[in-house]
Amino acid sequence: MTKKTRMEDLGMNADGQQIATLVRKVLDQLVAEGPLSPVAGCDGIFATIDDAVEAAVAAQRKLLPMTLLKRKEIIANIRGHVLENNERIARLAVEETHLGRVEDKIRENILCAEKTPGVEDIQPVAISGDHGLMLLEYAPVGIIGALTPITNPTGTIINNAISMISAGNSVVFNCHPSARETSRQVVRLIHRAIVAAGGPAGLVGMVEEPTLDTARDLVAHPKINLLVATGGRAVVDVVLRSGKKAIGAGAGNPPCLVDETANIRRAAECIVNGASINNNIFCICEKEVIVVREVENALVKFIQETGRAYLLSDEESARVTKLVVNDGAINAKYIGKDVQIILRDVGINVDEACRLAIFRAPPDHPLVWKEQMMPVLPIVCVEGVQEGIELAVKVEKGNRHTAIMHSTNVENMTAFARAIQTTIFVKNAPCYAGIGLGGEGHTSFTIAGPTGEGLTSARTFTRQRRCVLSESFRII
Repeated sequence: MTKKTRMEDLGMNADGQQIATLVRKVLDQLVAEGPLSPVAGCDGIFATIDDAVEAAVAAQRKLLPMTLLKRKEIIANIRGHVLENNERIARLAVEETHLGRVEDKIRENILCAEKTPGVEDIQPVAISGDHGLMLLEYAPVGIIGALTPITNPTGTIINNAISMISAGNSVVFNCHPSARETSRQVVRLIHRAIVAAGGPAGLVGMVEEPTLDTARDLVAHPKINLLVATGGRAVVDVVLRSGKKAIGAGAGNPPCLVDETANIRRAAECIVNGASINNNIFCICEKEVIVVREVENALVKFIQETGRAYLLSDEESARVTKLVVNDGAINAKYIGKDVQIILRDVGINVDEACRLAIFRAPPDHPLVWKEQMMPVLPIVCVEGVQEGIELAVKVEKGNRHTAIMHSTNVENMTAFARAIQTTIFVKNAPCYAGIGLGGEGHTSFTIAGPTGEGLTSARTFTRQRRCVLSESFRII
Protein backbone atom coordinates (compact mmCIF):
# COMPACT_ATOMS: atom_id res chain seq x y z
CA MET A 1 0.00 0.00 0.00
CA THR A 2 1.66 3.25 -1.08
CA LYS A 3 1.49 6.60 0.66
CA LYS A 4 -0.30 8.04 -2.39
CA THR A 5 -2.95 5.36 -2.25
CA ARG A 6 -3.54 5.96 1.44
CA MET A 7 -3.87 9.70 1.00
CA GLU A 8 -6.29 9.25 -1.89
CA ASP A 9 -8.32 6.87 0.20
CA LEU A 10 -8.64 9.61 2.79
CA GLY A 11 -10.05 11.98 0.17
CA MET A 12 -7.46 14.69 0.87
CA ASN A 13 -6.94 17.59 -1.50
CA ALA A 14 -3.58 18.48 -3.03
CA ASP A 15 -2.62 20.90 -0.25
CA GLY A 16 -3.60 18.35 2.36
CA GLN A 17 -1.51 15.76 0.62
CA GLN A 18 1.56 17.99 0.66
CA ILE A 19 1.14 18.83 4.32
CA ALA A 20 0.54 15.21 5.28
CA THR A 21 3.57 14.09 3.27
CA LEU A 22 5.76 16.63 5.02
CA VAL A 23 4.45 15.61 8.45
CA ARG A 24 4.94 11.94 7.56
CA LYS A 25 8.58 12.53 6.56
CA VAL A 26 9.32 14.22 9.87
CA LEU A 27 7.61 11.49 11.86
CA ASP A 28 9.28 8.71 9.89
CA GLN A 29 12.66 10.31 10.51
CA LEU A 30 11.95 10.34 14.24
CA VAL A 31 10.91 6.69 14.12
CA ALA A 32 14.05 5.75 12.18
CA GLU A 33 16.21 7.34 14.88
CA GLY A 34 15.10 4.61 17.28
CA PRO A 35 13.59 4.63 20.77
CA LEU A 36 12.95 8.00 22.33
CA SER A 37 13.91 8.81 25.89
CA PRO A 38 10.91 8.04 28.09
CA VAL A 39 9.58 11.54 28.73
CA ALA A 40 6.30 11.46 30.65
CA GLY A 41 3.38 12.38 28.42
CA CYS A 42 5.48 12.30 25.25
CA ASP A 43 3.92 10.32 22.43
CA GLY A 44 1.36 8.69 24.68
CA ILE A 45 3.84 7.53 27.34
CA PHE A 46 2.97 8.72 30.85
CA ALA A 47 4.65 8.65 34.25
CA THR A 48 1.58 7.34 36.09
CA ILE A 49 -1.73 5.65 35.39
CA ASP A 50 -3.49 8.78 36.66
CA ASP A 51 -1.69 10.92 34.06
CA ALA A 52 -2.53 8.48 31.26
CA VAL A 53 -6.19 8.24 32.24
CA GLU A 54 -6.64 12.02 32.57
CA ALA A 55 -5.13 12.47 29.11
CA ALA A 56 -7.43 9.74 27.76
CA VAL A 57 -10.48 11.45 29.25
CA ALA A 58 -9.56 14.77 27.63
CA ALA A 59 -8.75 13.11 24.31
CA GLN A 60 -12.02 11.20 24.15
CA ARG A 61 -13.97 14.39 24.75
CA LYS A 62 -12.22 15.91 21.73
CA LEU A 63 -12.81 12.83 19.60
CA LEU A 64 -16.57 12.66 20.17
CA PRO A 65 -17.54 15.82 18.21
CA MET A 66 -15.24 14.88 15.31
CA THR A 67 -16.87 13.48 12.19
CA LEU A 68 -16.85 9.81 11.34
CA LEU A 69 -14.83 10.75 8.25
CA LYS A 70 -12.13 12.20 10.50
CA ARG A 71 -12.22 9.04 12.60
CA LYS A 72 -11.73 6.99 9.43
CA GLU A 73 -8.73 9.17 8.53
CA ILE A 74 -7.21 8.53 11.94
CA ILE A 75 -7.67 4.76 11.60
CA ALA A 76 -6.26 4.76 8.08
CA ASN A 77 -3.16 6.59 9.31
CA ILE A 78 -2.69 4.08 12.12
CA ARG A 79 -2.83 1.24 9.61
CA GLY A 80 -0.32 2.99 7.35
CA HIS A 81 2.17 3.76 10.12
CA VAL A 82 2.07 0.16 11.31
CA LEU A 83 2.75 -1.22 7.85
CA GLU A 84 5.59 1.22 7.24
CA ASN A 85 7.30 0.28 10.51
CA ASN A 86 6.33 -3.38 10.52
CA GLU A 87 9.73 -5.04 10.32
CA ARG A 88 11.23 -2.79 12.99
CA ILE A 89 8.58 -3.49 15.61
CA ALA A 90 8.49 -7.20 14.70
CA ARG A 91 12.22 -7.52 15.28
CA LEU A 92 12.02 -5.55 18.49
CA ALA A 93 9.28 -7.83 19.83
CA VAL A 94 11.35 -10.96 19.26
CA GLU A 95 14.56 -9.38 20.57
CA GLU A 96 12.90 -8.15 23.77
CA THR A 97 10.59 -11.04 24.63
CA HIS A 98 12.64 -13.87 23.04
CA LEU A 99 9.35 -15.35 21.82
CA GLY A 100 8.29 -16.26 18.31
CA ARG A 101 9.80 -15.62 14.89
CA VAL A 102 10.35 -12.29 13.17
CA GLU A 103 8.81 -13.43 9.87
CA ASP A 104 5.66 -14.55 11.71
CA LYS A 105 5.47 -11.34 13.74
CA ILE A 106 5.55 -9.44 10.45
CA ARG A 107 2.58 -11.51 9.21
CA GLU A 108 0.82 -10.86 12.52
CA ASN A 109 1.23 -7.10 12.23
CA ILE A 110 0.02 -7.03 8.63
CA LEU A 111 -3.01 -9.09 9.64
CA CYS A 112 -3.89 -6.71 12.47
CA ALA A 113 -3.30 -3.57 10.41
CA GLU A 114 -5.34 -4.75 7.43
CA LYS A 115 -8.07 -7.02 8.80
CA THR A 116 -9.11 -5.33 12.04
CA PRO A 117 -12.51 -3.74 11.31
CA GLY A 118 -12.78 0.02 11.61
CA VAL A 119 -15.65 2.49 11.69
CA GLU A 120 -17.62 0.36 9.22
CA ASP A 121 -18.24 -2.09 12.06
CA ILE A 122 -20.49 0.33 13.94
CA GLN A 123 -23.02 1.19 11.24
CA PRO A 124 -26.42 2.12 12.73
CA VAL A 125 -29.56 0.02 12.32
CA ALA A 126 -32.88 1.60 11.30
CA ILE A 127 -36.30 -0.09 11.47
CA SER A 128 -39.48 1.55 10.26
CA GLY A 129 -43.04 0.32 10.65
CA ASP A 130 -46.60 1.37 11.32
CA HIS A 131 -45.58 3.02 14.57
CA GLY A 132 -42.72 5.13 13.22
CA LEU A 133 -38.93 4.81 13.11
CA MET A 134 -36.39 3.23 15.44
CA LEU A 135 -32.70 4.09 15.09
CA LEU A 136 -30.11 1.95 16.91
CA GLU A 137 -26.60 3.36 17.17
CA TYR A 138 -23.40 1.96 18.64
CA ALA A 139 -21.99 4.56 21.02
CA PRO A 140 -18.57 4.49 22.70
CA VAL A 141 -18.24 3.19 26.25
CA GLY A 142 -15.68 5.90 27.08
CA ILE A 143 -12.26 5.18 28.58
CA ILE A 144 -10.93 1.63 28.25
CA GLY A 145 -8.21 0.05 30.35
CA ALA A 146 -6.47 -2.76 28.47
CA LEU A 147 -4.04 -5.34 29.84
CA THR A 148 -1.88 -6.90 27.11
CA PRO A 149 0.30 -10.04 27.06
CA ILE A 150 3.98 -10.78 26.48
CA THR A 151 3.16 -13.22 23.67
CA ASN A 152 1.70 -10.75 21.15
CA PRO A 153 2.62 -7.23 22.29
CA THR A 154 2.50 -5.71 18.79
CA GLY A 155 -0.57 -7.47 17.41
CA THR A 156 -2.70 -7.01 20.52
CA ILE A 157 -2.02 -3.29 20.84
CA ILE A 158 -2.53 -2.64 17.11
CA ASN A 159 -5.74 -4.66 17.02
CA ASN A 160 -7.13 -3.19 20.24
CA ALA A 161 -6.26 0.40 19.33
CA ILE A 162 -7.92 0.23 15.90
CA SER A 163 -11.06 -1.42 17.30
CA MET A 164 -11.42 0.79 20.35
CA ILE A 165 -10.75 4.11 18.62
CA SER A 166 -13.01 3.16 15.70
CA ALA A 167 -15.79 2.83 18.26
CA GLY A 168 -15.06 6.33 19.61
CA ASN A 169 -13.17 5.36 22.76
CA SER A 170 -9.76 6.19 24.15
CA VAL A 171 -7.55 3.48 25.66
CA VAL A 172 -4.85 3.20 28.30
CA PHE A 173 -2.67 0.10 28.03
CA ASN A 174 -0.83 -1.69 30.79
CA CYS A 175 1.43 -4.09 28.93
CA HIS A 176 3.31 -7.09 30.25
CA PRO A 177 6.52 -5.74 31.89
CA SER A 178 8.67 -8.11 29.81
CA ALA A 179 7.33 -6.50 26.62
CA ARG A 180 7.72 -2.95 27.89
CA GLU A 181 9.93 -1.41 25.21
CA THR A 182 8.09 -3.07 22.34
CA SER A 183 4.79 -1.83 23.73
CA ARG A 184 6.19 1.67 24.19
CA GLN A 185 7.31 1.81 20.60
CA VAL A 186 3.98 0.55 19.25
CA VAL A 187 2.00 3.00 21.40
CA ARG A 188 4.27 5.85 20.27
CA LEU A 189 3.84 4.80 16.67
CA ILE A 190 0.06 4.74 16.94
CA HIS A 191 -0.01 7.99 18.92
CA ARG A 192 2.03 9.78 16.25
CA ALA A 193 -0.27 8.45 13.54
CA ILE A 194 -3.31 9.76 15.41
CA VAL A 195 -1.87 13.24 15.92
CA ALA A 196 -0.56 13.41 12.33
CA ALA A 197 -4.10 12.71 11.09
CA GLY A 198 -5.55 15.50 13.22
CA GLY A 199 -6.68 13.37 16.13
CA PRO A 200 -6.33 14.32 19.78
CA ALA A 201 -3.16 13.59 21.74
CA GLY A 202 -3.63 11.08 24.53
CA LEU A 203 -6.18 8.97 22.68
CA VAL A 204 -3.88 6.00 23.25
CA GLY A 205 -1.47 5.82 26.13
CA MET A 206 0.43 3.62 28.50
CA VAL A 207 2.34 3.97 31.70
CA GLU A 208 6.08 4.44 31.27
CA GLU A 209 7.04 1.61 33.64
CA PRO A 210 4.30 -1.06 33.65
CA THR A 211 4.19 -3.28 36.72
CA LEU A 212 1.68 -5.36 38.64
CA ASP A 213 1.01 -2.28 40.76
CA THR A 214 0.22 -0.10 37.74
CA ALA A 215 -2.07 -2.86 36.45
CA ARG A 216 -3.95 -2.78 39.75
CA ASP A 217 -4.14 1.02 39.54
CA LEU A 218 -5.62 0.79 36.06
CA VAL A 219 -8.17 -1.83 37.07
CA ALA A 220 -9.25 0.20 40.10
CA HIS A 221 -9.24 3.64 38.46
CA PRO A 222 -12.67 5.27 38.84
CA LYS A 223 -12.58 6.89 35.39
CA ILE A 224 -12.07 3.62 33.52
CA ASN A 225 -15.40 2.57 32.02
CA LEU A 226 -14.42 -0.81 30.60
CA LEU A 227 -11.62 -3.29 31.29
CA VAL A 228 -10.18 -5.58 28.63
CA ALA A 229 -7.71 -8.34 29.49
CA THR A 230 -5.84 -10.44 26.94
CA GLY A 231 -3.74 -13.17 28.50
CA GLY A 232 -3.87 -16.09 30.87
CA ARG A 233 -6.54 -17.12 33.32
CA ALA A 234 -5.03 -15.10 36.18
CA VAL A 235 -5.19 -11.73 34.43
CA VAL A 236 -8.71 -12.41 33.17
CA ASP A 237 -9.83 -13.31 36.69
CA VAL A 238 -8.49 -9.97 37.97
CA VAL A 239 -10.66 -7.90 35.63
CA LEU A 240 -13.69 -10.11 36.14
CA ARG A 241 -13.47 -9.49 39.90
CA SER A 242 -13.07 -5.73 39.44
CA GLY A 243 -16.76 -4.89 39.72
CA LYS A 244 -16.59 -3.13 36.35
CA LYS A 245 -17.77 -4.24 32.96
CA ALA A 246 -14.97 -6.45 31.67
CA ILE A 247 -14.05 -8.40 28.55
CA GLY A 248 -11.70 -11.32 29.06
CA ALA A 249 -9.65 -13.20 26.47
CA GLY A 250 -8.18 -16.20 28.22
CA ALA A 251 -5.92 -19.13 27.52
CA GLY A 252 -6.73 -22.18 25.43
CA ASN A 253 -5.45 -25.67 24.73
CA PRO A 254 -6.74 -26.23 21.19
CA PRO A 255 -7.06 -29.86 20.09
CA CYS A 256 -6.77 -30.83 16.44
CA LEU A 257 -8.83 -33.89 15.49
CA VAL A 258 -8.11 -35.89 12.32
CA ASP A 259 -10.55 -38.57 11.23
CA GLU A 260 -10.23 -41.33 8.63
CA THR A 261 -12.04 -39.31 5.95
CA ALA A 262 -9.61 -36.39 5.97
CA ASN A 263 -7.32 -35.39 3.14
CA ILE A 264 -4.30 -36.57 5.11
CA ARG A 265 -1.58 -34.89 3.08
CA ARG A 266 -3.37 -31.55 3.32
CA ALA A 267 -4.02 -32.10 7.03
CA ALA A 268 -0.30 -32.73 7.59
CA GLU A 269 0.65 -29.49 5.83
CA CYS A 270 -1.94 -27.50 7.78
CA ILE A 271 -0.85 -28.97 11.12
CA VAL A 272 2.81 -28.09 10.55
CA ASN A 273 1.90 -24.57 9.47
CA GLY A 274 -0.50 -23.97 12.34
CA ALA A 275 1.46 -25.55 15.18
CA SER A 276 4.72 -23.84 14.23
CA ILE A 277 3.56 -20.29 13.49
CA ASN A 278 5.33 -17.93 15.88
CA ASN A 279 6.71 -21.04 17.61
CA ASN A 280 3.20 -21.91 18.84
CA ILE A 281 2.75 -18.90 21.13
CA PHE A 282 -0.63 -17.99 19.63
CA CYS A 283 -3.43 -19.18 21.91
CA ILE A 284 -5.23 -20.55 18.84
CA CYS A 285 -2.39 -22.86 17.78
CA GLU A 286 -2.77 -26.62 17.56
CA LYS A 287 -1.45 -27.82 20.94
CA GLU A 288 -2.14 -31.53 20.48
CA VAL A 289 -3.26 -33.72 17.60
CA ILE A 290 -5.77 -36.54 18.07
CA VAL A 291 -5.91 -38.93 15.12
CA VAL A 292 -7.94 -42.02 14.31
CA ARG A 293 -5.73 -45.11 14.21
CA GLU A 294 -6.63 -45.96 10.62
CA VAL A 295 -4.75 -42.91 9.34
CA GLU A 296 -2.19 -42.32 12.11
CA ASN A 297 0.83 -43.69 10.26
CA ALA A 298 -0.06 -41.83 7.08
CA LEU A 299 -0.44 -38.55 8.98
CA VAL A 300 2.93 -38.91 10.71
CA LYS A 301 4.57 -39.87 7.40
CA PHE A 302 3.13 -36.90 5.54
CA ILE A 303 4.09 -34.51 8.35
CA GLN A 304 7.67 -35.73 8.05
CA GLU A 305 7.54 -35.37 4.27
CA THR A 306 6.90 -31.62 4.58
CA GLY A 307 10.60 -31.36 5.46
CA ARG A 308 9.74 -29.02 8.34
CA ALA A 309 9.06 -31.46 11.19
CA TYR A 310 11.27 -33.83 13.17
CA LEU A 311 9.78 -37.06 14.56
CA LEU A 312 11.08 -37.78 18.06
CA SER A 313 11.69 -41.36 19.08
CA ASP A 314 10.18 -42.57 22.35
CA GLU A 315 13.52 -42.05 24.09
CA GLU A 316 13.97 -38.57 22.58
CA SER A 317 10.44 -37.51 23.44
CA ALA A 318 11.06 -38.56 27.06
CA ARG A 319 14.16 -36.34 27.17
CA VAL A 320 12.30 -33.40 25.62
CA THR A 321 9.40 -33.83 28.04
CA LYS A 322 11.77 -33.83 31.01
CA LEU A 323 13.32 -30.62 29.64
CA VAL A 324 10.14 -28.65 29.01
CA VAL A 325 7.99 -29.87 31.91
CA ASN A 326 9.23 -29.18 35.46
CA ASP A 327 7.27 -30.43 38.47
CA GLY A 328 4.11 -30.62 36.39
CA ALA A 329 4.47 -27.08 34.97
CA ILE A 330 5.68 -25.88 31.58
CA ASN A 331 9.28 -24.65 31.69
CA ALA A 332 8.93 -20.98 30.75
CA LYS A 333 12.51 -20.95 29.49
CA TYR A 334 11.41 -22.79 26.35
CA ILE A 335 8.10 -21.07 25.63
CA GLY A 336 8.15 -19.54 22.16
CA LYS A 337 11.66 -20.75 21.35
CA ASP A 338 12.77 -22.15 17.99
CA VAL A 339 12.64 -25.92 17.81
CA GLN A 340 16.39 -25.93 17.14
CA ILE A 341 17.05 -24.47 20.61
CA ILE A 342 14.78 -26.95 22.37
CA LEU A 343 16.19 -29.99 20.61
CA ARG A 344 19.79 -28.81 20.91
CA ASP A 345 19.44 -28.78 24.69
CA VAL A 346 18.69 -32.52 24.64
CA GLY A 347 21.47 -33.29 22.20
CA ILE A 348 19.51 -33.32 18.92
CA ASN A 349 20.57 -31.18 15.97
CA VAL A 350 18.15 -30.30 13.18
CA ASP A 351 18.58 -27.99 10.21
CA GLU A 352 17.14 -24.49 9.90
CA ALA A 353 14.25 -25.68 7.73
CA CYS A 354 12.78 -27.55 10.69
CA ARG A 355 9.94 -25.70 12.43
CA LEU A 356 8.34 -28.38 14.60
CA ALA A 357 9.05 -31.51 16.65
CA ILE A 358 6.35 -34.18 16.78
CA PHE A 359 6.02 -37.36 18.79
CA ARG A 360 3.52 -40.13 19.45
CA ALA A 361 2.06 -39.65 22.92
CA PRO A 362 -0.27 -41.52 25.25
CA PRO A 363 -3.53 -39.74 26.15
CA ASP A 364 -2.27 -38.84 29.63
CA HIS A 365 0.96 -37.19 28.47
CA PRO A 366 1.47 -33.78 30.19
CA LEU A 367 1.94 -31.92 26.89
CA VAL A 368 -1.48 -33.14 25.80
CA TRP A 369 -3.11 -31.51 28.80
CA LYS A 370 -1.02 -28.35 29.24
CA GLU A 371 -0.87 -25.28 27.01
CA GLN A 372 2.83 -25.66 26.16
CA MET A 373 3.18 -22.72 23.70
CA MET A 374 6.25 -24.16 22.00
CA PRO A 375 6.84 -26.06 18.74
CA VAL A 376 6.67 -29.52 20.31
CA LEU A 377 3.49 -31.33 19.28
CA PRO A 378 2.12 -34.57 20.78
CA ILE A 379 0.09 -36.88 18.54
CA VAL A 380 -2.42 -39.16 20.27
CA CYS A 381 -3.97 -42.16 18.56
CA VAL A 382 -7.60 -43.15 19.16
CA GLU A 383 -9.68 -46.04 17.85
CA GLY A 384 -12.48 -44.00 16.33
CA VAL A 385 -13.83 -40.51 15.84
CA GLN A 386 -16.22 -40.64 18.80
CA GLU A 387 -13.37 -41.54 21.14
CA GLY A 388 -11.40 -38.69 19.58
CA ILE A 389 -14.20 -36.19 20.16
CA GLU A 390 -14.54 -37.23 23.80
CA LEU A 391 -10.79 -36.90 24.41
CA ALA A 392 -10.61 -33.55 22.61
CA VAL A 393 -13.40 -32.12 24.77
CA LYS A 394 -11.56 -33.22 27.91
CA VAL A 395 -8.16 -31.82 26.96
CA GLU A 396 -9.70 -28.51 25.84
CA LYS A 397 -10.77 -28.25 29.51
CA GLY A 398 -13.74 -26.00 28.98
CA ASN A 399 -11.72 -23.00 27.81
CA ARG A 400 -14.12 -22.74 24.85
CA HIS A 401 -11.33 -21.14 22.84
CA THR A 402 -10.35 -22.94 19.63
CA ALA A 403 -10.61 -26.39 18.07
CA ILE A 404 -9.51 -27.70 14.69
CA MET A 405 -10.75 -30.68 12.67
CA HIS A 406 -9.64 -32.33 9.45
CA SER A 407 -12.45 -34.36 7.90
CA THR A 408 -14.69 -34.63 4.86
CA ASN A 409 -17.53 -36.10 6.89
CA VAL A 410 -20.02 -33.34 7.66
CA GLU A 411 -21.69 -35.37 10.39
CA ASN A 412 -18.37 -35.88 12.18
CA MET A 413 -17.52 -32.18 11.97
CA THR A 414 -20.97 -31.25 13.25
CA ALA A 415 -20.72 -33.67 16.15
CA PHE A 416 -17.31 -32.31 17.17
CA ALA A 417 -18.40 -28.67 16.88
CA ARG A 418 -21.47 -29.31 19.04
CA ALA A 419 -19.46 -31.18 21.66
CA ILE A 420 -16.47 -28.82 21.92
CA GLN A 421 -18.43 -25.50 22.00
CA THR A 422 -15.36 -23.39 21.23
CA THR A 423 -15.39 -19.76 20.12
CA ILE A 424 -13.39 -20.70 17.02
CA PHE A 425 -13.87 -23.96 15.13
CA VAL A 426 -11.60 -24.44 12.12
CA LYS A 427 -12.25 -27.10 9.51
CA ASN A 428 -9.61 -28.36 7.07
CA ALA A 429 -7.20 -25.46 7.54
CA PRO A 430 -4.44 -24.30 9.88
CA CYS A 431 -5.60 -22.82 13.17
CA TYR A 432 -4.86 -19.27 12.07
CA ALA A 433 -7.54 -19.38 9.38
CA GLY A 434 -9.86 -18.84 12.33
CA ILE A 435 -8.50 -15.30 12.85
CA GLY A 436 -8.61 -14.33 9.20
CA LEU A 437 -5.09 -15.32 8.14
CA GLY A 438 -5.82 -17.34 5.03
CA GLY A 439 -9.45 -17.57 6.10
CA GLU A 440 -12.51 -15.38 5.74
CA GLY A 441 -13.67 -12.97 8.42
CA HIS A 442 -12.06 -10.21 10.45
CA THR A 443 -9.13 -10.66 12.77
CA SER A 444 -8.91 -10.24 16.52
CA PHE A 445 -6.11 -10.74 19.02
CA THR A 446 -8.53 -10.40 21.91
CA ILE A 447 -10.66 -13.53 21.61
CA ALA A 448 -13.16 -13.24 24.42
CA GLY A 449 -14.22 -16.77 25.19
CA PRO A 450 -14.60 -16.42 28.99
CA THR A 451 -16.97 -13.45 28.71
CA GLY A 452 -18.65 -14.53 25.48
CA GLU A 453 -17.96 -11.68 23.06
CA GLY A 454 -15.91 -13.94 20.78
CA LEU A 455 -13.59 -12.30 18.27
CA THR A 456 -13.75 -8.68 19.37
CA SER A 457 -14.16 -5.75 16.97
CA ALA A 458 -15.15 -2.10 17.19
CA ARG A 459 -18.77 -3.02 17.95
CA THR A 460 -17.64 -5.00 21.00
CA PHE A 461 -16.41 -1.81 22.62
CA THR A 462 -19.69 0.08 22.36
CA ARG A 463 -22.99 0.46 24.14
CA GLN A 464 -26.28 0.46 22.27
CA ARG A 465 -28.41 3.59 22.13
CA ARG A 466 -31.93 3.66 20.74
CA CYS A 467 -33.78 6.68 19.31
CA VAL A 468 -37.48 6.36 18.49
CA LEU A 469 -39.61 8.67 16.32
CA SER A 470 -43.25 7.79 16.85
CA GLU A 471 -45.79 7.57 14.00
CA SER A 472 -43.64 9.43 11.51
CA PHE A 473 -41.17 8.98 8.67
CA ARG A 474 -42.69 5.89 7.10
CA ILE A 475 -42.83 6.72 3.40
CA ILE A 476 -44.41 3.56 1.95
